[in-house]
Amino acid sequence: MPKAKDKKLPQDIIDHWPEVFKDVDIKVVPVKYLHSVRVFFNDGKVWDIDVAKTRKKKDANDIEKSLEELFTNYQDSIDNVDFRLDTARVKADIQGRTRSFMKRRK
Repeated sequence: MPKAKDKKLPQDIIDHWPEVFKDVDIKVVPVKYLHSVRVFFNDGKVWDIDVAKTRKKKDANDIEKSLEELFTNYQDSIDNVDFRLDTARVKADIQGRTRSFMKRRK
C-alpha cells in the first residue's frame, strides 16, 4: 500500500465530510480507496494513473505491486505524488460499518 508521512488530508477532501475527515492523519492509503494517482516528475512531466478504472481490470494486489515498481524505478525522477481518494467510497464504507456496529450493540 502506498505510504505517506502522517499527513493531513487536503482541504477539498475534508470539505466533503468535515466531521470525520478533519481529524484524519494518513499513514497508509488502501488501493481500494484510491481514485487516481498523479505523479509529478522533476522534468515537469505529469502522469495520471486512473486507479478506479484499472481496478475493474486488475485486483488490488496487482495495482499495489505496479505502483511500488513505478515508485522504485522512478524514485530519483519523482518530485511529488498526489494520491486522490475516492471520498464517496470512504464515506459510504464508514457509514455502513458504523450502522452495522450500532445494530450489534442493541
